[in-house]
Amino acid sequence: MDKYIESVYQSILDKDPLQKEFHQAALEVLETLEPVIEKYPVFKEHKILERIVEPERIIQFRVPWKDRNGEIQINRGYRVQYNSAIGPYKGGFRFHPTVYLGLLKFLGFEQTFKNSLTTLPMGGGKGGSDFDPKGKTDGEVENFCHSFMGEMYRHIGQFTDVPAGDIGVGGREIGYLYAAYRKITNLHGTGVLTGKGYGWGGSLVRPEATGYGNVYFAQEMLKTKGESFKGKKVLISGSGNVAQYAAEKAMQLGAKVASFSDSTGAVHAPDGITKEMWDYVMELKNVKRGRISEFAEKYNLEYVKGGRVWQFGGDIALPCATQNELDKKDAEKLISSGVIAVGEGANMPTTPEAVTLLIEKGVLFSPGKASNAGGVATSGLEMSQNSGRLFWSREEVDKQLHGIMVNIHQNAYETAKEFGAPGNYVLGANIAGFMKVAKAMVAMGHLA
Repeated sequence: MDKYIESVYQSILDKDPLQKEFHQAALEVLETLEPVIEKYPVFKEHKILERIVEPERIIQFRVPWKDRNGEIQINRGYRVQYNSAIGPYKGGFRFHPTVYLGLLKFLGFEQTFKNSLTTLPMGGGKGGSDFDPKGKTDGEVENFCHSFMGEMYRHIGQFTDVPAGDIGVGGREIGYLYAAYRKITNLHGTGVLTGKGYGWGGSLVRPEATGYGNVYFAQEMLKTKGESFKGKKVLISGSGNVAQYAAEKAMQLGAKVASFSDSTGAVHAPDGITKEMWDYVMELKNVKRGRISEFAEKYNLEYVKGGRVWQFGGDIALPCATQNELDKKDAEKLISSGVIAVGEGANMPTTPEAVTLLIEKGVLFSPGKASNAGGVATSGLEMSQNSGRLFWSREEVDKQLHGIMVNIHQNAYETAKEFGAPGNYVLGANIAGFMKVAKAMVAMGHLA
């Protein structure tokens, strides 16, 4: 690594030694930027790297709420407003026990470049809480959301910071958060949260967007090798929103979707899931909030408790669950089974060692900042509809989403070629996302 870039990375380690996810995300970006710094010395002169690894603002607060027994519970709330050089902060809220500052810094850092790649005017941010919605009643979730927004409302707005959902924050949570925002501010600020319901400012295709977008990006990668989804065995991890709709779109393109998983284990459907089976997973996870083992039991499918889907082998792998869920051993299993493409649907689900191995072996690999940008891209389209007091048809939104994902692929593909690494989507996406933000920061001077 270039000595200057290494010094920037070392400063991160020195300042925040325990934030391992943030270290991983920062290193993954920084180590690809050497040719950019060499070609554009103005970025070094303006200390863009030193500035871009530091969030513009971090907000942390307590969230007191009452449980079903009237007992007061306390959680932590956060918002990391990472970079607003090209637009208002944009990124989801995550409610999960693993949430802490280092995790949200990683997600906000990634979001900055992901949003840049969409070509829409959105900066990067991320927030959430260590609150766990699982096992809570609707009333408890509502109590928590109202308390959380009691502080958060001060820091967001359609021209300042526009949050959305993430893990643990779905339509139910967005509804409660939005109701609290309206009550506190007396503003029907439809542009302040995205992922809203269709009848009150939401956009069609938003629930499907991240999963669909991941498949659209993978489809473009496959085209460069004369391949397609048709007839391919597709392994999908997770069984939440992203996994569900990645599965639906892959099936529509003629693929055989062979797996789902959750935190308890993995299910293998070697003959591919049917539309009936997909419908059951949708009800199981979105209505009953059950475990994926129930899906395996109902359809008499192989279930590996505590297992990962990668052991089943396939042609295309779409990790859609959580960070670092696909490691080097998993990559070796996939390669030995003949995998031709891996498309990240989650944020940083593949470990650095696994990424290196997959690329070395010629497997098409898309980083999440590029291939899971469909969700935030459609959030941007929701913001556009809100600003214009418009409501677009499903076909219009899906057409625009598809076009954005094609453009992201083209940008990453051409940038990788320009900097001497054809086919390396990690390098291409990192540089393309960085360049737009960095140029804006230079143009605006040292306060940007």
